[in-house]
Amino acid sequence: MEERMSLCSKLSKSRLLIGLLIVLAVSLISFPAFAQSDSNPKWDLFVGYQWLHPGGTVPAPFGDFNNPGAYKVPDMANGFGSSFTYNFDPHWGAEIDFGHNWGNSNYETTGSIGPRFIWRTDSANYFLHTLISLNRLSVNGLNAQNGIGAILGGGMDLPLKKWLAFRLFEADYVWARHNYSDFIAPLPDDSLRHPSFSGVRLRTGLVFSFGGAPAVTPTASCSVQPTEVMVGEPITANVTASNFNPKHTLTYAWSGNGGQVTGKDTAAQIDTKDAAPGSYTVTAHVTDAKMKNNGEASCSANYTIKPLPPKNPPTMSCSASPSTVQAGASVTVSCSCTSPDGVPVSVSNWTATGGTVSGSGSTATLSTDGAAPGPITVTATCTDSRGLTGQASTQATVENPPPPPPKAAKLSQCDFPNEKKPWRVDNTCKAILDDVAKNLQQNPDSKLVIVGNADPKERRKNLAAERAVDSKFYLTEGEAQQHIDTSRIEVRTGGGGTKTAEYWIVPSGATFDSAGTESVDESKVKAIPDHPKPAGKKKAAKKAQ
Repeated sequence: MEERMSLCSKLSKSRLLIGLLIVLAVSLISFPAFAQSDSNPKWDLFVGYQWLHPGGTVPAPFGDFNNPGAYKVPDMANGFGSSFTYNFDPHWGAEIDFGHNWGNSNYETTGSIGPRFIWRTDSANYFLHTLISLNRLSVNGLNAQNGIGAILGGGMDLPLKKWLAFRLFEADYVWARHNYSDFIAPLPDDSLRHPSFSGVRLRTGLVFSFGGAPAVTPTASCSVQPTEVMVGEPITANVTASNFNPKHTLTYAWSGNGGQVTGKDTAAQIDTKDAAPGSYTVTAHVTDAKMKNNGEASCSANYTIKPLPPKNPPTMSCSASPSTVQAGASVTVSCSCTSPDGVPVSVSNWTATGGTVSGSGSTATLSTDGAAPGPITVTATCTDSRGLTGQASTQATVENPPPPPPKAAKLSQCDFPNEKKPWRVDNTCKAILDDVAKNLQQNPDSKLVIVGNADPKERRKNLAAERAVDSKFYLTEGEAQQHIDTSRIEVRTGGGGTKTAEYWIVPSGATFDSAGTESVDESKVKAIPDHPKPAGKKKAAKKAQ
């Protein structure tokens, strides 16, 4: 009885220890201060001490054959363990595990294989594994038995060097199933014939790591912009750190031997206003306080401070395109500004003596809306980075507006009051047409459009067209012998509803608005002369020919 109570006490203490260790591991893994390590070996080899609580009962190997009892396999304090892991990536690996314990003429050996997950930090490495195992158990007086089992657990390693770590603990749950069906004596129940083991093992030892990418030395690269300045001009320095742990916070220290260096993080400003001309160096020192080895890097960059040259104001010239415009048009004004000393310049302060000017940079637009005819002067100012200025001007001329384009105008019209011959060009109309002919003779580039009209009550077909054609006939072949070129006269009919013919002068370059009128087909509508030749005279003329 005392022995059994002692065994239970040992089991309770071991379980309590394992529970505390697991809680510690989980709390450490979840603590945000631990950053992942960038050291990821290809292989891990563990060797160390192993304690085992088998956690199972087998048929008693001694006692009354006809009434066999149960034998609880005792804890085994003597043992060793090892595991060999191939790492596929920084977290996952395939593990082969071997463990062996012995004591009181008993021993248990496990061979296992399965996946392992590991989280590496600068302070500790935490791992979990799930293994399928072959468990071989030997109890004094019984034949050694092989059983299929599983191992589930994890632990914590403390890195000592890149290739060496101390396994602070490993706590595993060990399950196995054995078969004693060939036990000769009768067994009280099936649990002794096919017992299940729920055991615990604890380990500690050393972990050797090798393979993987070699450690990369942290580096830093410095640059300055610009590399050459005049006394008093600022310089910006920058540093880029490489191969440091991206999860660590780096510290930066800046120093220099020319000007006042003020650094913050990856950038620094160099004030050169009190520096003497010459060549200087700025240096950045980068430190990772969490790295145990090689946690720092330095770099430098060179810059030159030049003496101030004589201060010459900028030179400037401007041009206008186009240089001559009509009022209301826009002019583009462009200015070119340079500094004889090579310092930066800018163009501003656009002004104009007329119109409205708006500019941005070296280009401006002059609007001449409302400007009076004549020259307009546009002026701009160029300023360099030292405050020196220069001015330049250009002119654009606003011309008087051109005369309006010529338009067709109604010169006169004739009335046709004769009811018997409503197409007849009477003497009154002839006098009007004489004035039209005179106008055409004085303006040889002008043309004439004759628009004939008719009252809707007048029933004669084509009467409006006859009035237009008869007017044209008088101007070209009538008795007044005006002889106006027929190509200069166009005849049309209108919808005026009056007994008239309108005479429109069309100057050169103008067009006649023909809306509401129609062209007359002179091959169908012929002129009716006011004084036709007698028919007998026509026959005599033909005989004379």
